[in-house]
Amino acid sequence: MKGRQSFQHILHNRFFRFLLTFLLLTALVLGTLHLLFPLPDKISYSTLVVDDHQQVLHAFLSNDQKWRLKTDLEEISPLLRKTIVFKEDRYFYYHPGVNPMAILRALFLNVWKGKRTSGASTITMQVARALEPKKRTYLAKLVEIFRALQLELKYSKEEILQLYQNLTPYGGNIEGVKAAALLYFEKNPDHLSLAEITALSIIPNRPSSLVPGKHNEKILAERNRWLLKFGEENLFKEATIKDALEEPLKVSRHAFPKNAPHLARKLLKEYPSEHLIQTYINAEKQSQAENLVSNYVASLQSKGISNAAVVVIDNRTQKVITYIGSASWNDSLSSGQVNGAAAIREPGSTLKPLLYGLCLDAGQLTPKKMMEDLPINYRGYAPENYDKQFRGLISMEQALEMSLNIPAVKSLQSMGIPNFIQSASAAGLKSIHKDRQKLGLSLILGGCGSSLEELTSCYTLFAHQGEWSVPSFCKPFGKQIKSPKHSVLSPAASFIISDILSKVNRPDFPLHWQATEHMPKIAWKTGTSYGRRDGWSIGYNPHFTIGVWTGNFSGVGSPELSGANIATPLLFRIFNLMDYDANESWFQQPEDCDMRQVCAVSGQPPSPNCNQLVSDYYIPLVSPTQPCTHLKEIYLSPDGKRSYCMACRPSSGYRKKTIRNWSSGMQQFMEERKISYEKEPTHNPDCELNFKAQGPAILEPRAGNEYLLSIKNPEPLLLKCKAGNGVSRVYWYVNDQLLQSAAASTPVYFVPETGILKISCTDDNGRNTSIRIRVSYVNF
Repeated sequence: MKGRQSFQHILHNRFFRFLLTFLLLTALVLGTLHLLFPLPDKISYSTLVVDDHQQVLHAFLSNDQKWRLKTDLEEISPLLRKTIVFKEDRYFYYHPGVNPMAILRALFLNVWKGKRTSGASTITMQVARALEPKKRTYLAKLVEIFRALQLELKYSKEEILQLYQNLTPYGGNIEGVKAAALLYFEKNPDHLSLAEITALSIIPNRPSSLVPGKHNEKILAERNRWLLKFGEENLFKEATIKDALEEPLKVSRHAFPKNAPHLARKLLKEYPSEHLIQTYINAEKQSQAENLVSNYVASLQSKGISNAAVVVIDNRTQKVITYIGSASWNDSLSSGQVNGAAAIREPGSTLKPLLYGLCLDAGQLTPKKMMEDLPINYRGYAPENYDKQFRGLISMEQALEMSLNIPAVKSLQSMGIPNFIQSASAAGLKSIHKDRQKLGLSLILGGCGSSLEELTSCYTLFAHQGEWSVPSFCKPFGKQIKSPKHSVLSPAASFIISDILSKVNRPDFPLHWQATEHMPKIAWKTGTSYGRRDGWSIGYNPHFTIGVWTGNFSGVGSPELSGANIATPLLFRIFNLMDYDANESWFQQPEDCDMRQVCAVSGQPPSPNCNQLVSDYYIPLVSPTQPCTHLKEIYLSPDGKRSYCMACRPSSGYRKKTIRNWSSGMQQFMEERKISYEKEPTHNPDCELNFKAQGPAILEPRAGNEYLLSIKNPEPLLLKCKAGNGVSRVYWYVNDQLLQSAAASTPVYFVPETGILKISCTDDNGRNTSIRIRVSYVNF
């Protein structure tokens, strides 16, 4: 009861009512001003790019062209905090942003002496002044006080101290202790000594007259004065002060390093609001690789090749540890600032391993299975091998080792372009996915676009049992989300492709290359684009995947540019650098991969007639199991001059014989090259099934049909027939005009004229068949 009466007495006291009213009005005014004039605390920081050991690789100015690096709280060491607070604002942790006693003292001294002799700015007020610089007037001081109160309401004392460390001017365009520590002492703030911290702390008070590297004697004298003052105040131990006083002052203005410039700019573009980007670059390996690339490209200048790019991915972590966009960033004549690692170029033959891996998984091929390397024509598209030669029958592994074009195009046709593009997209080939609507069979020979980043990333799937995930260029920001894995190939297909690509007795082994004894075992694939504008070589082992591109950013080709002879030697050198003297660990054969005996002639599971067998990898329950058909049994007349089929075989008076079962395409191939082979004799002319009175059966187009073609993009018509036994060539006519001669089993394409057309097909025995169709062109 007595306490309540005392409180009521206080409320009735005029002074206290006035004080309470004043405080409420002040709070109301400050709250209103805070809403009307929000705190201008949006700070533009420089971006720092660091390596895997937190050492600076590259740095970029802030938006207002300042070296202003954000100093995190953990970088403000107790030594730095203690020194700054003692020197600048001893009562920092006790006042509300403004020190009234300091203001009164400064006001009295300034009025008494008629000039400014003492300041009253707290650390919080200095932060306010740095956020909103103004001319030093009494009105500006009032605004500064208001902003200081705003800062104290919004931030903790530690956060305000952090802002002070970020905004303090250190001369020129340097702001903040981190930028100053790195540019003057080449150290992070938490690695500075007491002497270095003290030297830095005095520069903001006189930034124009205490310039490091220019006024070192003055800085040294001022530093020692403050160190002695620290000793007088027992701020540090006597021995610590003594050591600091004896420490020489070695300070000058340095420049930030400019390492990995292409990667640094790539990441700055992707993360423009981040002040610290932590890459996985190994600075030592990066520097060594840059020197290696620079020296290697210098030796290529006489060949008209001026640039190269390299990407190295650690397969154990899926992190990019080396990234080189050009031979020299400073080489303006060769456009050195172009990022060759990210540029979209023609990939040449580098996609073939992925295609053959998919064919293995689709049960279409095995390594020893024979393919026909013969002339083909798909709707007017007639690809050729790099040497313009044809090899007839060749195994899949040989086709991949020799990087033959025709077997690859046939495999893509069999696989289906949409299916391949879908798998390529799942393997990180974004450029192919983007252009998927306009790609054709030529994409497997490089008729598409891709970058070294994409291709190197794609090849990591072979090192991860067919699984692909996005490579990491830098430490993620915020909550880390694990990159999903895409199963592109089976472990068996990945292992088989790696086994083929790791053999050294290959035609694309670089000429005049002296492999060292320290060269690790790798699998690799080369590629050369049309016109010899791009030379590729991408290799991998369990440790690393390395991609190399060579060429000219101008797009000008060079007669001597090839993936094998130009890019691969550089690939080998990079592998020697990254995996020097590594053990011979290799990929283990997975459980879904097995070995079997196959016919050495066809690569198929042997039939009773096969007497030459070899071992071959295969995928159980997936790989083809059809028995070998490279031999066939025929029925001959006693003199061997005519053959019989089952329908016309006589009951007696014939004999059996086993001969090679050549396709019509192979027969034509051997005849054109005058290669002798055993031919099947002419079929029994009296056979009722033989084409005696009629020519080949025309299967496409269909007789009497009308075909509607687009005016804008007409699709060629397919001509296909079924010829009689022993027919090797047929001749196609349109309106009695010879169109094309082709093997009996080879489809032919042509773009027809409008109207009624007569389509005729004549075999090499002179037998003819004709049909008529109607062709119309429409808008669709």
